[in-house]
Amino acid sequence: MLLDKLLDYVTVHSEPFATCLLSSGWRLRLPGPPGVMFHFVMQGSGILRGPEGEEYPLERFSLAVVPSGVGHTLECGINVQSERVIEAPPTGEGVVRLVAGNQVSAELRVACGAVNVTYGDSLGLFHRLREIIVADLSGYPQVRLAFEEILAEQGGATEGSATLTKALMTQCIVYLLRYLTEQSDGRLPWLPGLEDPNLSRAVDVIFEHPEAPHTVDSLADEAIMSRSVFAERFRETFGSTPISFLHDMRLRKAAEQLRQKGSTSIEQVAHQVGFNSRSHFSRAFKDHFGVSPAAFREGLESH
Repeated sequence: MLLDKLLDYVTVHSEPFATCLLSSGWRLRLPGPPGVMFHFVMQGSGILRGPEGEEYPLERFSLAVVPSGVGHTLECGINVQSERVIEAPPTGEGVVRLVAGNQVSAELRVACGAVNVTYGDSLGLFHRLREIIVADLSGYPQVRLAFEEILAEQGGATEGSATLTKALMTQCIVYLLRYLTEQSDGRLPWLPGLEDPNLSRAVDVIFEHPEAPHTVDSLADEAIMSRSVFAERFRETFGSTPISFLHDMRLRKAAEQLRQKGSTSIEQVAHQVGFNSRSHFSRAFKDHFGVSPAAFREGLESH
């Protein structure tokens, strides 16, 4: 499945999380996030209300995904009369507490944070999401444990916390996508390109055979489109040209091979991913990763 292949190469970045604590009868009004916002209910139940007043019930272990720029509120209890307004996303290191009401008597506890999931430099996995979605992840206890660990790691800010947080958040995203796929007969129309079988064919060819001498024309043939239509639709969907996407995939495949222990030479790796010369490959690799292929491999072997 194309989604599985994309997930192998996504980069997950999450801003420091906040813990939102609400007493019964309180509302926490939050600004539209600059990126996608995740809300995971650790304790209690309540309502997430969208910008037009639409209601999304929240239960324990619900994960709400709020699109970029969408203002919203969290509410606890039936008779909500008190409100705290957050004008801007919290900044700084560590986990921030946003309290609406009395922290000691808070009935609704939510882990909240901005999450950016990209492939390469431009493809945002949630960039076409326009409506709030809420997933019931109570059937996946791994998600609750992952969020608890994320809060613990960000609260402690110890060595390796950022790397571990990325791994934990990636795990949560996989379970989220699994749940949404099961609930929607496999259709996730807001995921870029996955609902276009023609584009999917072209991208799949790149994933399976990055070493092949692909051109825009050959990929357009795979997608059964004219060259101009394919190039325009690809850029609109994935945020890059087909050849830039291919170049990025070749380098990521190369990094994957360099991570594997073995006797494969750097020159062999270069040819296996579609570069005609080691020198060209080395320059492209250093431009992308900041180190040469040799230094990349030596750094892995030294750990």
